[in-house]
Amino acid sequence: MKLNQINTANAFNYGYLLRRIYPYLKPIMFRIIVAFLLAVPLGLLDGVTAYALKPYIDVVINGQTFVVKGYTLTRDFLAFWIPPGIVIFAGIQGVLRYLNTYLSDWISLTIANSIKVDLFKKLIYLDSKFYDDNSSGLVIARFLSDPDNASKQLINSIKTLITSMTSALGLVFVLLYNSWELAVVGVIVLVCAFLPMTLLRKKIKEVSNKGTVVGGNITTSFNETYKGNKVISGYNLQEDMYEKVKRLIRETFSLQMSLTKRIGWLSPIMYIIASLGIAFVMLVGNKLIVAGRLTTGSFASFITSLLLLYKPVKTIGQDLTNIQGIFVAISRVFELFDFNTRIKDDGKEKLTGSPNIIQFKNVSFSYEEDNEVLHNISFEVKKGQTIALVGNSGGGKSTVVSLLPRFYDVNSGEILFDDINIKNFKLSSLRNSISQVFQDNFLFSGTIKDNILIGKKDATNEEIEKVIKASHLDEFIATLDKGINTNIAENGVSLSGGQKQRIAIARAMIKNAPIVVLDEATSALDNKSEKIVQKALDNLMKDRTVFVIAHRLSTIFNADKIIVIENGKIVESGTHEELIKIPNGKYHNLYNMQFKNSEEAI
Repeated sequence: MKLNQINTANAFNYGYLLRRIYPYLKPIMFRIIVAFLLAVPLGLLDGVTAYALKPYIDVVINGQTFVVKGYTLTRDFLAFWIPPGIVIFAGIQGVLRYLNTYLSDWISLTIANSIKVDLFKKLIYLDSKFYDDNSSGLVIARFLSDPDNASKQLINSIKTLITSMTSALGLVFVLLYNSWELAVVGVIVLVCAFLPMTLLRKKIKEVSNKGTVVGGNITTSFNETYKGNKVISGYNLQEDMYEKVKRLIRETFSLQMSLTKRIGWLSPIMYIIASLGIAFVMLVGNKLIVAGRLTTGSFASFITSLLLLYKPVKTIGQDLTNIQGIFVAISRVFELFDFNTRIKDDGKEKLTGSPNIIQFKNVSFSYEEDNEVLHNISFEVKKGQTIALVGNSGGGKSTVVSLLPRFYDVNSGEILFDDINIKNFKLSSLRNSISQVFQDNFLFSGTIKDNILIGKKDATNEEIEKVIKASHLDEFIATLDKGINTNIAENGVSLSGGQKQRIAIARAMIKNAPIVVLDEATSALDNKSEKIVQKALDNLMKDRTVFVIAHRLSTIFNADKIIVIENGKIVESGTHEELIKIPNGKYHNLYNMQFKNSEEAI
């Protein structure tokens, strides 16, 4: 499920893509039809000026007779009405253009926003593996930029295409009206101008896909610069980051110019085709005038129509190129909708209260194929017990606790709550029963209160005050002018590590879940902060089933069971007293290496 591996297989399956996007068009179909209908007279009115030249030159200038349905129009009448008539038609065309532009923008933005909302809903329900596989920049580019590219220009491009085609048809009608012989030349020019478009489809798709990946990498680099600015400064990585982004921008430039090189030659080729057509028309037209089969007014009207025809034909080519690019973006959008999360929420059971026993039975798991992280893990936890997971870094401890709320699903084996596989529980029910406090807890922009209430949106003021005290946040909040309503920056960058942890603990407390997961919750803190946070954690752990990954001795010593994990396997389990007595045991060695000095310090 890697975004950079999508090949947009349906990019030019227009019927399929239109069926997929139709639900977004259906609610506003009346406005879409009105916008398209307005595009028709916009195009047809282009032929009015060209048509008006025939009676103006033949009658007003050359003094010929002009008869329309039995009525003879005099020279003075046409001389008086043709110039203001052209102005009136131009005014009508301007009003229609304004209405059409307004409608098109309204429709395009409505479609784009609807798709963005649905895509965001899709995004927030995707599983953790998706976020492991894809960079933030690529996710932003695909889920935010593609809907704009797919929707904002679709209606406008189709509307412009309709205007250009009706303009071309109106001008072709004027050509036929003036001389069918010369009109044949104009039609040949029109057909020849369309032929190069079929050569561009594959290149547009290829460049569009590569451009999205590179653009996502650029966005990721900016995100990493923002979040990792201290690491960049501390390790003097400025030049490395600069060279990386410069390389990506150059790659984007090369991709864009590659497409421009292939599209750019369309204009001169179309210009040459049109020029040859006009030259040939002038030769043939001169012979027809000499032979008396064509008036000078008709010839002037024809040449004007042919010249005007070049613009819509050129625009049609550009519109078709744009539409092909838009359909590539539409294809990418609906491939996002087709992503299936690996975590299926099809359980029927509702988990209420704390399970009497939690069992891991022969659990194996891997993040990537052929690289198993957990191997045949089996253990059980009784209600109210505290289980400590210890072992060297990378051994699989965090993976074990990530399987409990089904951030990932096991490859084989099963996790049971009172003999019921956790896959049989409704996902929301399962996760409502588990609180987590991590080493680095994410805080959202907003107030301290907002972040605490994530645990329970309808919590009372009494409940909030209780968890603030129990999490030892009260002294800190008392120093703030706005107290609990103080705004914090994104991810709590304005707070210390201990303050962030206590907010996360308060959030977990107010959730009041029967199962608590503590994943290195104090490992990144200094001794003073750790002492305060540990008191808060002790309050959180009361009367709950606790899974703890920790380096703090008291937590490990007091655990009902310690499980030692090494290279994804359980190598020892028991209480501290039991494990420390095993000569040359894994826990005994780990204790001597990691814990003994800490114990002496305490």
